[in-house]
Amino acid sequence: MGKVICFGEIMLRLAPEGYLRFEQADKFGAVYGGGEANVAVSLENYGIDAALVTKVPDNPIGQAAVNEMRRYGVDTKYMVRGGERLGIYFCEKGASQRPSKVVYDRAHSSISTAAKSDFNWAEIFAGAEWFHFTGITPALGDNVAEIILEACQAAKKAGLTISCDLNFRKNLWTSEKAGQVMSQFMPYVDVCIANEEDAEKVFGIKAAETDITGGKLSHDGYKTVAQELKERFNFTAVAITLRESLSASDNNWAAMLYKDGEYYFSKKYPVHIVDRVGGGDSFGGGLIYSLLENYSNADALEFAVAASCLKHSIEGDHNHVSVKEVQTLAAGDGSGRVQR
Repeated sequence: MGKVICFGEIMLRLAPEGYLRFEQADKFGAVYGGGEANVAVSLENYGIDAALVTKVPDNPIGQAAVNEMRRYGVDTKYMVRGGERLGIYFCEKGASQRPSKVVYDRAHSSISTAAKSDFNWAEIFAGAEWFHFTGITPALGDNVAEIILEACQAAKKAGLTISCDLNFRKNLWTSEKAGQVMSQFMPYVDVCIANEEDAEKVFGIKAAETDITGGKLSHDGYKTVAQELKERFNFTAVAITLRESLSASDNNWAAMLYKDGEYYFSKKYPVHIVDRVGGGDSFGGGLIYSLLENYSNADALEFAVAASCLKHSIEGDHNHVSVKEVQTLAAGDGSGRVQR
């Protein structure tokens, strides 16, 4: 099976201990992560060869990020060295009715100053089968968006399947800008991944009879969203995660898949959240894996949702689970009983 190529920023995540607020913290725990990096780690955990393509500073912090990827078996051959700094984000965990907060410190990061000449896509895609990126990466600058467009064109020429997680971030760009930029890439994308509000924020496609803040999501409304996305951009598949936010601590978690003219809805998991960062990325990693492994459409969706359900119980950005663990949950064993 060919390799999966992921392109995007890897960042340093700094977080107060437990549920302390930023103002209370006198120390911060450090981990590394990022949308595409998280997908690459998931795929390696499932036995799929994955590479992260990015740019990091040529200093010990950049090397630490490279080492993080190597630790999980991710190919780092195309992680370019250069630029001034590694992007940072601060994450404060929410609880009950207090939401989590993220503060970015990523201006002038190495990847945001990357140039087309940093990446030889013909070489990178040789022997690869799949290319994945998210809507976070082009939000870092017009130069990065141009790199992604070139990558999509090269990937399509090389015959790769292309997936994109829309991943709208209001702290990085406006909905208007996101729609303009992301529309350039969509003709090349085969598998579109989104959460319950991305389609509205990026492309103005809103689910009817849905109240996201109130935790009310309409299945029929999201069928229409998926159909409109497919008709507008001719995607092969559209996957949408459906998070019912009861509080910062408790969510209901499910998803839908629109593929081959059929709609599939997963089972719904009540999730008590340990760490929700990377939840969508773990869904994307699970979906890419299950589609590469030729699961049926329904089983592919159930695998992806079960994988992301488990991620909500794991500290840090990455999803540290095995195929067997995901399959066990997908098959119905969500008891959480001690395994001896």
